[in-house]
Amino acid sequence: MKGDSIHNQEKLRVAIMQPYFLPYIGYFQLIEAVDLFVIYDNIKYTKKGWINRNRFLVSGEAADFAIPIKKESDSLDVRDRHIAEDFDRKKLLNRLREAYRKAPHFAEIFPLIEGLINYSESNLFGFIYHSVEEICRITGIHTRIIPSSTLNIDHTLKSQDKVLAICKHLGATTYINSIGGRQLYSREAFFAEGVDLQFIQTLSIEYPQFGQQFVPWLSILDVLMFNEPEKLKKLLTRYDFIQ
Repeated sequence: MKGDSIHNQEKLRVAIMQPYFLPYIGYFQLIEAVDLFVIYDNIKYTKKGWINRNRFLVSGEAADFAIPIKKESDSLDVRDRHIAEDFDRKKLLNRLREAYRKAPHFAEIFPLIEGLINYSESNLFGFIYHSVEEICRITGIHTRIIPSSTLNIDHTLKSQDKVLAICKHLGATTYINSIGGRQLYSREAFFAEGVDLQFIQTLSIEYPQFGQQFVPWLSILDVLMFNEPEKLKKLLTRYDFIQ
């Protein structure tokens, strides 16, 4: 990264997150809000986390979907994990097709989802990274996205220390985190490194879902299925910054 033009920016807003497959809209709001988005690829895969699973709408209720993972050592990082060889992509696509076939933007969005799920990549991180970039492309988010392992820092650092090392390496002037991590960071520690610490909070988001009671916090695919591009742009900026 040394000598990269991004270091020459007067102000640089940075965010760092784990990889998630088709996460909720707040994930993409965070990407939209910054100049550079770092995705952790050299962190441990957690079985009960949301890295390879999310939720979609089925008959007016939230239901889970997942990308099955090959049985490998629990000590491996996300970038060293692989998708199960018996992953039935057709079965998952059929579930999503049945759930959303009557959605107003099914005809435009389902081919995109097909491409993401049928993407010929067995590496878990590569599979997710591709999906994040593709969703950003179709939603008009132009933020630069890079894997954490490509940065020349001490990768043995943990939590706040690692975040600060990444910010310092990139020349960040502002670090933005999701509101859920507010208790994890010290404003004084960031200030000491010349970095402004901010948190992003998604505002109330609601849209029609087959005329039924709205089910929030579903995968971004739900947002795409029910909202035209102009409405989607507005939803992506429905957030506030909190100090």
